[in-house]
Amino acid sequence: MRDALVAAAFQLFLERGYEQTTIDDIVTLAGVGRRSFFRYFPSKEDVVFPDHERCLADMTAFLAAGGGDEEPVRRVCDAARLVLRMYAENPTFSVQRYRLTKQVPGLRAYELSVVWRYERALAEYLRRRFAARRDGTLQADVIAAAVVAAHNNALRSWLRSDGQDDASATVDHALAYVQSAFGGTPVPPAGEQPEDVVVVVSRRDAPLWRVVQEIESTLGRG
Repeated sequence: MRDALVAAAFQLFLERGYEQTTIDDIVTLAGVGRRSFFRYFPSKEDVVFPDHERCLADMTAFLAAGGGDEEPVRRVCDAARLVLRMYAENPTFSVQRYRLTKQVPGLRAYELSVVWRYERALAEYLRRRFAARRDGTLQADVIAAAVVAAHNNALRSWLRSDGQDDASATVDHALAYVQSAFGGTPVPPAGEQPEDVVVVVSRRDAPLWRVVQEIESTLGRG
């Protein structure tokens, strides 16, 4: 019944427009009563985002199941990939929802509230992991925001391609930036080998040109 309500809703949204479609229209097409609709969806907006509650629960469970030995930034990046998987399960529906959300300001606002809940789940996990760090709360909030921003940038790029591009590769590439910036080990872009790391020991008062010269000499470029 839940799937039937979603299918009926989107059929009407595409035919009539979101604002012109009422809950009564949806239940009539689905062949159920209004009480059945509200058993599954608190509002008309919720029928546009029927899978986010489940995905948020899956993300929260995934983060909670991790032990203390995982690298925290990698863990939250993997958690963000659960959201991508949800979208990629039904590309046609995801693209239709993306187009509809762009057209309806109220749905964009609703979507922002959903995104904030994902970000809060990531931040709460990182706050626990960074509890002993100086500025741990600040680091957790900044990293969580960066993960969401990178994921959403890649996700929108995939949706704009009508779901034709490689969603996983696009998101992996975006999240690699976050892991490189905040994770314990820099992550190279897809298809590239990690570069050598050069450590140069120099006096604190050494001129910059001398430091550069030492680096070039070590790399064999002098």
